[in-house]
Amino acid sequence: MAVMIPALLRGFVGAICAQAASRRLTPSALRHLTLSSVMKSKRKTDHLERTADVVRREVVSAAKVCGAADESPSVKRLRLLVADKDFSFKAGQWVDFFIPGVSVVGGFSICSSPRLLEQERMIELAVKYTNHPPALWIHNQCTLDSEVAVRVGGEFFFDPQPADTSRNLVLIAGGVGINPLLSVLRHAADLHRERANKGRGYEIGTIRLFYSAKNTSELLFKKNILDLVNEFPEKIACSLHVTKQTTQISADLEPYITEGRITEKEIRYHISKETLFYICGPPPMTDFFSKELESSHVPKEHIYFEKWW
Repeated sequence: MAVMIPALLRGFVGAICAQAASRRLTPSALRHLTLSSVMKSKRKTDHLERTADVVRREVVSAAKVCGAADESPSVKRLRLLVADKDFSFKAGQWVDFFIPGVSVVGGFSICSSPRLLEQERMIELAVKYTNHPPALWIHNQCTLDSEVAVRVGGEFFFDPQPADTSRNLVLIAGGVGINPLLSVLRHAADLHRERANKGRGYEIGTIRLFYSAKNTSELLFKKNILDLVNEFPEKIACSLHVTKQTTQISADLEPYITEGRITEKEIRYHISKETLFYICGPPPMTDFFSKELESSHVPKEHIYFEKWW
């Protein structure tokens, strides 16, 4: 049973949380809530409208902001405490983000690993500044101890079981599309640590991250990514691309930086029958690479992509 914070039980968010607190929401009830939410927004790119047919969990859980920091000049990172034991997610999934007093529902990918939630009941989000009301609230009004509610959804995830065939991963990210792929990368690292420490569990193959942003200041989670590369040099590698760099690249980043977009040639080099491809970024980017992989005879079931507007 989801435990709701009383302060949330008002208005639009309150209606959802009150139902979640009193009973498990049925699929039909969830659909009603979703459609009602869509009707309240006139934005054609509204998150609930875009994802109306995507599978969601039934649990709506209270969450409290317990950390906030600037990840880049345009992106704020949030750490949320989700005490509800019924709340869980798979690496790569997103949350519906309900804010008291804000009728529009946000949709933000989780960038932390499932292990962090298991151990500390925490999840992390990284939200780019836009004029969309949920993003505006996060950047301009959100404070420590702010109370929100979250619900997990999405069919873009990496969740191998211990006996599954070992796979290599190629992760292709553009801009804030790094968020779900960082969750996948962190989860893969956790699985590798578990197997190394216990001698059992899923055996991960190699992981190659291709990540493109306007410049190095907009490459999110640089330190986190390079820490993993340095911790597991035999498993994890990254290629960081910048498309509009105007300042000198720092010495610590320089070995990993390529100026210019990610190319199909780079990706094609890593195609094999053991490799899964995860792509997340602006629609033109995800369309381009998914089509390129299909034309290179990569099975559709080995290509996963998520588009963010």
